[in-house]
Amino acid sequence: MPNYKITIQYDGTDFYGWQSQPNGNTIQDKITEAIFKITNQKIDLKGSGRTDAGVHSLGQVANFLIADGLNLYRFQHSLNAVLPNSIAVKNIAEVEENYNARFDAKKRSYLYFLSKNKSPFYQKYSYYYPYLKSDDLSFIKKISKSFFGEHDFTSFCKTQTDTENKNCNIFDISFKTQGDFIIFKIEANRFLHGMVRTIIGTLLKSVKNKNNSNIIDEIINAKNRESAGEALPAKGLFLYKVKY
Repeated sequence: MPNYKITIQYDGTDFYGWQSQPNGNTIQDKITEAIFKITNQKIDLKGSGRTDAGVHSLGQVANFLIADGLNLYRFQHSLNAVLPNSIAVKNIAEVEENYNARFDAKKRSYLYFLSKNKSPFYQKYSYYYPYLKSDDLSFIKKISKSFFGEHDFTSFCKTQTDTENKNCNIFDISFKTQGDFIIFKIEANRFLHGMVRTIIGTLLKSVKNKNNSNIIDEIINAKNRESAGEALPAKGLFLYKVKY
C-alpha cells in the first residue's frame, strides 16, 4: 500500500493543537478531512509529535497509507486548495511502507521567539520580553549546558500527563539575537507536554538568581514541577524541524 510523507506548516493560533480530539479544532483533523474530501478514502494520519494548543509549526512531518497511488503534484495542489489558509503542505513524497513519522524520528527541534520591542505585528508569534541584558544572556548560555544529555524532566512537564517515561535526551540549547528578536532553539530526541515552554520560562526566571550557577541541576534533580518556572505562552513556540 502506498505510504506518503508530508511536511506541514501551520499557524496554531486558532487550533487545539495537532492531536485529534472530540469536538476539538485540530490540525490532524483538518488534514484528514481534506484528504478524505479529495480521495474519498479514510486515512490514519500519523504525526511526528503533538504540538499543544496555540503552538505553530515550520516543519511538522506526518505520513499516511492510502489504497491508491497519488499524483504528487496534483494532490499537493488540491490539498492546499482545500485546507484553510492557516495550514499549508510544503512537500509530499512517497516513502517505504513501513515508514512511521513518529517512531522513525531521531531528533526534533523547536524555536521560541522573544520580542525585545513591542509591535502589533509580533504579538501573535512571539512573547514580548524586553528585560534581558547582555550579562543575563551570558548567564543563560552558561546554565543551559546543564540540560545537555539524558535527564528525567519531571520538573519541566505538566503534572497531569499519562506519560510514564519522562527521560529525554537534549542535544542542544542555543539562542541568537536577530533584529528585534531573541530566538531560542532546543533539540532533543523527544519532548514532554509543555516541556520547551517551561525550560525557556525557567531560564528567564533563573536570571534573578545569578549567584547560583547550579540552579538548573537543582531543579532537574528535584523532579518537582513547582521547582521550575512558569511555562511561557504557546504563541512564541514553533516546531522547527524533525530529523530522521
